[in-house]
Amino acid sequence: MSDNKNDQPYAASAAAAAAVSPVPPVTPVTPSMPRDRTGLAIALMCLVSFIFALQDGFSRVLGAAYPPMVVVMIRYWVFAAFAIALVARQPSGLKRAVRTKRPLTQIARGVILVLETVIMVEAFVRLGLVETHAVFIVYPLLVAALSGPILGERVGWRRWTAIGIGFVGVIFVLNPGGGVMRWEALLPFVSALLFALYGLLTRHVSRDDPTSVSFFWTAVAGATAITILGIREWVWLAPMDWIWMGMLCVLGMTSHYLLIRAYELAEASILQPFAYTQLVWVSFIGVLLFDEVLRPNVVIGAVIVVMAGLFTLWRARVKAA
Repeated sequence: MSDNKNDQPYAASAAAAAAVSPVPPVTPVTPSMPRDRTGLAIALMCLVSFIFALQDGFSRVLGAAYPPMVVVMIRYWVFAAFAIALVARQPSGLKRAVRTKRPLTQIARGVILVLETVIMVEAFVRLGLVETHAVFIVYPLLVAALSGPILGERVGWRRWTAIGIGFVGVIFVLNPGGGVMRWEALLPFVSALLFALYGLLTRHVSRDDPTSVSFFWTAVAGATAITILGIREWVWLAPMDWIWMGMLCVLGMTSHYLLIRAYELAEASILQPFAYTQLVWVSFIGVLLFDEVLRPNVVIGAVIVVMAGLFTLWRARVKAA
């Protein structure tokens, strides 16, 4: 993965699929591998996107039957255990992971990601997978737009134009002229905004803390926050639903392991375009399993947003070079 700081917010964004699943994204920074491993990394990213789409399907089913906070809380408990075990295997171990130069920012990252995940699960239930993802994919544009006021970076007119075009795509998806727009349609946009803020804060702390530290604090702070918020809504899952939850957790650990492997083999900026394949898988799952409808305005809007996002990522890579 590139060591260039300008690439890092997009390295965090490359794990977007993880954010819309009930497990936070992982963005380990490791040396780039030889070019002949790039094909394998791309294949892994496509596989990860498919697994994340399956996770979102499970999340919608469970979120419709139980409070979304309970679903996310259980997932975070498993994720925290997974993160602790993973970090403990590193040479520096847990002692290094606990030490951070920016504890408040690290805690804020964990809380923000928890809120983003809960809102996404709620959006899955209220809007469906297709429409939720069609709006959420605006997050790379939000990262670019907010990088100026938050990190003091310069965003050129080309990227501002792409950002504006991307928001036109969001308007297509929401279709405000097609009737009374439901307030639920804002949920995936709020989630994308929170995830963009999380990505920028991740870049901010990366200047002082290694990835293992951020990974540890994301899991532990997130699990603590969601437990405080969600424990009052606790309900026991039905026996069959515990099986679904177990499968969801297994998929989460598998996808994040594969995601880490993908980032070890290729730069995040190379893999980012293939993270968008999750939108394709989600569309299949939404239509075939949940009887969702691919409305023309959603398809057109999603294409506009994706193209604008890819252009923004390409411009960031050009500027970094």
